[in-house]
Amino acid sequence: MDGVTKRPTGMRAFLVMWSGQLVSLLGSAMTGFALPIYIFGETERVQELALLGLAFMLPLIVFSPLAGSIVDRYSRKWMMILSDLAAGLTTIVVLLLVWTGELEIWHLYITNAINGTFQTLQWPAYSAAISVMIPKEQYGRAHGLSTLAGSGSNIFAPLLAGALLGFIGLEGILLIDVITFVAAIGTLLFVVVPDPPRTAEGQAGQGSIWRESAYGFVYIWKRPSLLGLQLVFFAGNFMMTLAFTALAALILYRTNQNAQVFSWVAAAGAVGGVAGGLLMSAWGGPRRRVNGVLLGWALSGLLGMTLMGVGPAWPVWAAAAFLGNLLGPIIDGSNQAIWQAKVAPDVQGRVFSVRRLIAWATVPLANLLVIPLTDGWLEPAMRAGGGLADRFGWLVGAGPGSGIALVFVFAGLLATLVGLSGYLFPAVRDAEERLPDHTELAPAEAAVATAPAPETEPLPAPESAFSD
Repeated sequence: MDGVTKRPTGMRAFLVMWSGQLVSLLGSAMTGFALPIYIFGETERVQELALLGLAFMLPLIVFSPLAGSIVDRYSRKWMMILSDLAAGLTTIVVLLLVWTGELEIWHLYITNAINGTFQTLQWPAYSAAISVMIPKEQYGRAHGLSTLAGSGSNIFAPLLAGALLGFIGLEGILLIDVITFVAAIGTLLFVVVPDPPRTAEGQAGQGSIWRESAYGFVYIWKRPSLLGLQLVFFAGNFMMTLAFTALAALILYRTNQNAQVFSWVAAAGAVGGVAGGLLMSAWGGPRRRVNGVLLGWALSGLLGMTLMGVGPAWPVWAAAAFLGNLLGPIIDGSNQAIWQAKVAPDVQGRVFSVRRLIAWATVPLANLLVIPLTDGWLEPAMRAGGGLADRFGWLVGAGPGSGIALVFVFAGLLATLVGLSGYLFPAVRDAEERLPDHTELAPAEAAVATAPAPETEPLPAPESAFSD
């Protein structure tokens, strides 16, 4: 018992868990930097890189609702461990294939698909765990730290992997990744992650795993404030993906294929993300969280996307990347704090998985649209003699890259419009006042609510090994 009681709880437990995830993210980002270099060196084609990303993304989207119901049924701590364990094992498989000289590109598609499937558990379990580990007042800071971990890994992983790759090779990078997964699992085993308290919402949502998989859709649909917030993110993410998918092409077009300039802009964006994460972790976000979401989107559209499009040189592009990524943690942290406060902890897995599915569904859609939009229409139209060069040349110039710049300008303006339009709808503008914070059931109510309704199937009793 003494050993159990000495394990960290509350904010201390979160910081321990966060440190393990920080190390794991760094290792994963190093592998994410090294693998494309290996693949391109083997194939000298972009096609395999796109298929590698698709192999990860498709199961992540398809299985998210099912994963959410699983997260709500079992220990969030063990779901995170299972996700990290699967990622670690797939990395070990790739490492063994490299060591034996048997690695083929199709092996990476399979391991990435397996990794994507188990990653559906990671984010909803992590987000839902935070909701029961720390007070609501700390949600913004916790998300700021989480964003800081992701942005920090994006800065240091390419530097570390780039410096080490020539000395230790791909197998050395993969070995480091495996070690970081062990560190992440070790910290999770050490901390206490409480089970979520029972709520009326959670009891009402019980049923078969298929019914629970659909619960997140129904839950959001029945709450106009949450649905409105989600539509803001759906539209905003679409605009952002539409623009930033072509960021590399924009800069390389305008710098005569100068990859170093692109690396400066990418680094500026990563530094902005770190600064935003530090700001949120120290500040916690605006008192009215919805302002952080709506004004954040409006400013991000102007300062991140539109400024990038009209910028004539790398200092402006770097400033736009920095400012856009600085605002990202404020937008995400404010939104996450609203959802964590308003959605009952014992249904957050299901609800948050659907949130992620809807938000990430815009990625392939925008990627498909940007190809004909830029290559097929705007780039030719913005060249000398093109149909749009005389009309918009004063704004973004004419020539290679100008069509993509025009996408950035208008996508940014539309993202700004999306953010500001949220204030026109009371359900979105007053979301924090309209939606009550989640509350636990009193013991007597919980006992009554635990009895399943006749038309639903009861949840299986949780295994003792899955409880803290």
